[in-house]
Amino acid sequence: MTIPKAAKHPHTMTLHGETRVDNYYWLRDDERSDPDVLAYLQAENSYCRQQLSDVAPLERKLYEEMVSRIPPKDHSVPYCKNGYLYQQRYEKGGEYPLWFRAADEEGLQPDWQCLIDCNQRAKNHPFYNLGALDITSDNRLMAVAEDFLSRRQYEIRLYDLQQNCWLPEVLTGVSPSLIWANDGKTLFYVRQDPDTLLPWQVWRHETDTPVTDDQLVYEESDDSFYVSLGKTTSEAFIEIIIDSTTTSEIWLVDAGQPSAPARCFLPRREDHEYDLDHYQNHFYIRSNSAGINFALFMAEEATPQESHWQTLLPAREHRVLEDFQIFRDWLVTGERENGLSCLTQYHRFRDETREITFDDPTRVAWLGYNPSPETSQLRYGYSSMTTPATTYQLDLDSGERQILKQSAVKGFSSEHYQSEYLWLTMEDGCRIPVSLVYRKSLFSPGKNPLLVYGYGAYGSSMEADFSSSRLSLLDRGFVYALVHIRGGGELGQAWYDAGRLANKQNSFSDFTGATRQLLAQGYGEATRCYAMGGSAGGLLMGAVINQAPSLYHGVVAQVPFVDVLTTMLDESIPLTTGEYDEWGNPNRAEDYATIRAYSPYDNIAPASYPHLLVTTGLHDSQVQYWEPAKWVAKLREIKQDDRLLLLLTDMEAGHGGKSGRFKAYEDIALEMAFLLGLAEGTLGH
Repeated sequence: MTIPKAAKHPHTMTLHGETRVDNYYWLRDDERSDPDVLAYLQAENSYCRQQLSDVAPLERKLYEEMVSRIPPKDHSVPYCKNGYLYQQRYEKGGEYPLWFRAADEEGLQPDWQCLIDCNQRAKNHPFYNLGALDITSDNRLMAVAEDFLSRRQYEIRLYDLQQNCWLPEVLTGVSPSLIWANDGKTLFYVRQDPDTLLPWQVWRHETDTPVTDDQLVYEESDDSFYVSLGKTTSEAFIEIIIDSTTTSEIWLVDAGQPSAPARCFLPRREDHEYDLDHYQNHFYIRSNSAGINFALFMAEEATPQESHWQTLLPAREHRVLEDFQIFRDWLVTGERENGLSCLTQYHRFRDETREITFDDPTRVAWLGYNPSPETSQLRYGYSSMTTPATTYQLDLDSGERQILKQSAVKGFSSEHYQSEYLWLTMEDGCRIPVSLVYRKSLFSPGKNPLLVYGYGAYGSSMEADFSSSRLSLLDRGFVYALVHIRGGGELGQAWYDAGRLANKQNSFSDFTGATRQLLAQGYGEATRCYAMGGSAGGLLMGAVINQAPSLYHGVVAQVPFVDVLTTMLDESIPLTTGEYDEWGNPNRAEDYATIRAYSPYDNIAPASYPHLLVTTGLHDSQVQYWEPAKWVAKLREIKQDDRLLLLLTDMEAGHGGKSGRFKAYEDIALEMAFLLGLAEGTLGH
């Protein structure tokens, strides 16, 4: 089959004394309807499938393996709110969940009522996502936010749970963020800018009134901020949350008087981040005002000013406060130390602190959904690379703990696998944590194929959790390493700062440096070393193959953000302006030079590159499809090797790939077949 070759139509861009010529700029089509563009993407898809035909049977086998590990029927642990039990279920063969509720009547068997069947909602739609479900405090009305396109453009619909019917109102062009006020009829929601998709306005809607009568509550004028909604534990306040990369501000609306004006809790100031909760006439504030790793403060409702805040937990140098929940007698925090998550309980009225302990060398733990503070029962989650996701219930008073549910994984036994947590020293002296896992019986030092995964952006922590699909690689001899590079949040704000803006090169150097050390320590065979990353992790992939093209035998770049310079210069592209604090604003010469030095698309060189599989979604709202499409086209033109270069565009999906609990594994099976084909010599020979 003929290798696709994109036409060249020079597009010139001049700024800061430099002229760049982009021959593939024409692949951008905001309407996703240009026949020439669609034909090129389809040609690439056909070529990709043809080139992978030798591993198609393996791909099918991998998919069947992964799906077989999933219970045909499954359900969540019920939780209780406002007198009702709620549960999510999957029925046999169903791609999407059903939500149920039942009156919580002591001693009686629950009489479950189906609130919404997402399989029915998804019918005749290639994509479906239920982004939010919220029920009024009087249990009468339900609001749902649904995405039918995979572009994160939601529609909100309302359902009368007493009359069992949908109300006529449909709110369009909105984010999935919504909150009911306490009157049982007023809904707060967030509208998006129709072009940039930036969530920027909060509106108030009353049921049984036309959408045209909705009232604007708040509008954000700074397009580097995002707007979302929340509600305090006390349910006394609706929170309007305004966030940029490093700055936040919260406005409060009295949930009992939804027509009252919103008031600002604490005005924004640059680099001050805070979030808050409210319970028993007090505000609880997590803030970095006293230290970059965050402290916890308390303030009386009557005197919420910052000068009146009382310190409950001080900011600490080596321990990051990430989350907290308030209970009647206890305060429970989600913290992180040495890159690992920790859960700690603090008694609110006496000097008593307890750590919730874990055994795995690398792991993740998180606070679960605990809707009522009037209890001593805490639900939390736990997982590791060798432990499936587990829901625990802990009695905070007695310390008694029970497992409520552990995800069932057919054929899995943890004793067959080994996880490790390593610290590797980079050339600049920085120590980088790495989480890795392998099957014990198949590990042979220096002889295993090695897959290195990375992200390193937005201060997001890449968690060492369990993956049932990953077993298909481990059971074929792969070692899997998750490198916690600078730019992530594993070691707090300083770790994040060390891998963003002018420091972004650290992320790339950490990834390649860690890879080399893993190989040197025998965790993989140099000729069978692979890398993978998605979105900002796809940028990582693009940068490292430019900077170290011979290090990896093959690379999977998922929805990669590779045209950084051109995208960050275009404020019409969704999410661009909100990213200035992450990558820089290239309208400034200094930031332009920084981004220009690593932007994968702008730094393709006449060199030999690894085998490459690139994936994207036509409707992606976060990394537009044309970035990976242009990148592949330019690589084909310039690279000096005959290795595989494959682009696969999902014509029906967006940033997160396919929807549905089974269909999502189609993408994973394809990527793993590519890697296994290379490692076993079926591909790329």
